[in-house]
Amino acid sequence: MLRTAGARLLDDRDRAGVRALLENDPVAACMVAARVEVAGLDPWRLGGELWAVGSRLDGLCFSGANLVPLRGERSALRAFADRARRHGRGCSSLVGRAELVLPLWDDLAGHWTPAREIRADQPLMALAGLPAIAADPYVRPVRPDELERYLPAAIAMFTEEVGVDPRLGDGGAGYRSRVAELLAAGRAFARFEGDQVVFKAEIGALSSQVGQIQGVWVHPERRGHGLGTAGTAAVVERLAAMGRVSSLYVNDFNHVAKAAYRRIGFTQIASFATVLF
Repeated sequence: MLRTAGARLLDDRDRAGVRALLENDPVAACMVAARVEVAGLDPWRLGGELWAVGSRLDGLCFSGANLVPLRGERSALRAFADRARRHGRGCSSLVGRAELVLPLWDDLAGHWTPAREIRADQPLMALAGLPAIAADPYVRPVRPDELERYLPAAIAMFTEEVGVDPRLGDGGAGYRSRVAELLAAGRAFARFEGDQVVFKAEIGALSSQVGQIQGVWVHPERRGHGLGTAGTAAVVERLAAMGRVSSLYVNDFNHVAKAAYRRIGFTQIASFATVLF
């Protein structure tokens, strides 16, 4: 039986081939493609490493703050798991297409610390063009000088969605910095009522083809009134004006959110999975 060669580290000499592969799966690969388009494959600039199996990049995986398998048969995933075991866990999650993440986790589960939570079925949804419903006209980009007003809502969303307070460990300095970067890039959106954020969402990753919406949140006292649906539609409008496909992924058990996204015009194109530590 032939053995698959181990996973190897890519560099900028592989950039054209990697970009071509990522462009073949633009929605699922958006998180990584956005980084590669700006930073290339140098690990320091990329904020992680790209691993490959096979001379034709038959397997591809990003290893950074998240471990993101991008393509590969079972043998390639085993090679990625072997390299990840040798490196030790440095990521906060495994995320990507479910058919890649779950087998990869099977190979890692006995070697890394136990997962805090496994979300095995997260519909990956996409919408090309304008939303099917009216957008909230009061949703707008958040200005950098509004960070202090915006940050409490971002922390509340993260804690509610991920199950961990993002301020743990460093007092919130790292999370505050990431949120500030989104504001500076014009990729955080909110509806303010007075000094309070009642709706928020962000474009977490922006490639040349796709914008991935994340962090959709409505103030608990304002839920059930359509703010999340109309607010997300406003972000979709912004992405459509930029010539990008809108995408997001959502937990399968969140029936309210899935129904709202369908009303906006999103359709499911694949399934993601996330393993949280």
